[in-house]
Amino acid sequence: MKLLSATQLQKYIFLSILSSFLFLGCKSLDISNPGPLPDLPSPESEVNVPFVFPKETLHRLINSQIPNQLLTQDELEIGNGIEANLQLSRNGQIQTAALDSQHMTLQLPMKIQGEIGLSQSGLGSLFRGKVPLDNEFAPVFKINPEINPDWSLSVRDFELMELGGNLTLDVLGMKVDLSGMLERELKKWAAENLGEEKKIARLKPWVDLVWEQAGKPFQVSIQEQKVGFSIRPERVLFKEFFDADQNLNLWLGLQGQVQSHPGDAMPSRAFPLPHLGPNTNDNNQLEILLPSAISYQELDEILGKNLNGKSFRVDSKTLLTLKEVKSKAFGELMAMETDFAAERSNGKTVEGRLFVVGKPSFDQELQSLTFEDVNFKVISNQASANFGIALKKRKIIRQIEKMAVFPIGDLLQQSTEGIQDRLGLNTPIADLEIENLKIIPEGFYPTVTGLRIYVHASGNIGVNWKSLAH
Repeated sequence: MKLLSATQLQKYIFLSILSSFLFLGCKSLDISNPGPLPDLPSPESEVNVPFVFPKETLHRLINSQIPNQLLTQDELEIGNGIEANLQLSRNGQIQTAALDSQHMTLQLPMKIQGEIGLSQSGLGSLFRGKVPLDNEFAPVFKINPEINPDWSLSVRDFELMELGGNLTLDVLGMKVDLSGMLERELKKWAAENLGEEKKIARLKPWVDLVWEQAGKPFQVSIQEQKVGFSIRPERVLFKEFFDADQNLNLWLGLQGQVQSHPGDAMPSRAFPLPHLGPNTNDNNQLEILLPSAISYQELDEILGKNLNGKSFRVDSKTLLTLKEVKSKAFGELMAMETDFAAERSNGKTVEGRLFVVGKPSFDQELQSLTFEDVNFKVISNQASANFGIALKKRKIIRQIEKMAVFPIGDLLQQSTEGIQDRLGLNTPIADLEIENLKIIPEGFYPTVTGLRIYVHASGNIGVNWKSLAH
């Protein structure tokens, strides 16, 4: 029996251990069991803005909405055979004040003009003269304005607190007090036009005009492919109250989902807004999740430009060339299959396939989709391929990580511009703009048809109040 020398035995043991290590390394990637696909997150998004109306802005807004001519009434019966032809009009700036968190007062300077005299059906047929009216008074009203779930405006509470002036007149030697008549007429008008069930204004048309700008779908390009985004609102939240400084506070929130569409199938108009609901959030925040997708065919085209036909050295004697890269899902990872040819300096060529898997990630510096934690399995009928390629595994992984790059900087830039354009609004009383906007890819999710990319936008809303004309 021939005995092995100590040197030969050591060499045999070393090669056996190395072969076992490489064999186990190749078998560590089980390509037959990729595991389940990842669950896709729901693209829930939210914008919430707590407005604080400056007192001056609210004061001017109220004054701009109440007309100068308030009431015209002919042959109004005052009582005791006296009638009047009256015109009520504004007589200056309306003054406002908050009583508590829900109620406010309006002091409305008014002028009453016209004429008053005996009724024509009685002694007035004998006495043709009438006394001209030109009096001023400033009644104070207590109201509780509310915006209803259907976007209508109503006044739940209405109270005439005081008339604010002396309305006693001398008509043909008789003292006539118009206070009772005016109080009666004002209360009658309030009963007919105000109250919780009365809609004194419908705000929905105005809101829809703003929403047509803010909610209109927009488009971005991903590697020359058009992708559309639309906002499907699920809840609009609202709260209004006066604070301790008598400022009107409005908390306005929008919750919903951002949906992605092919560029040629994007909706042309904004989705309709739902009814209003109560808002308990006082934070100024913008949190939007934009879902986009890249098909494996598109991914293959870009990756193919970086990998197909490209060669790199795995050692001084071996040049490895990749071709026909095909991508697909591998559970929560991405897989790339590619043919390879390893040309040796001795003229021999080893061929096979690489089954590469990696975790999609974002490289901030490159503004690109890259792959980390890359691993691969060699598939070849040539034993030398399995052994030789596996021997240079680390170097091959580094090269694949360097070359498998998918730029998405344009997607991020256009998403930024789309959000700023849609949510930066110009209104007659204030301009809104996005502040501190940050947009980053939040996650990459392999699916059956392609790679889903979720882009997260965060920031807050700045409000620049305008000076309204008196």
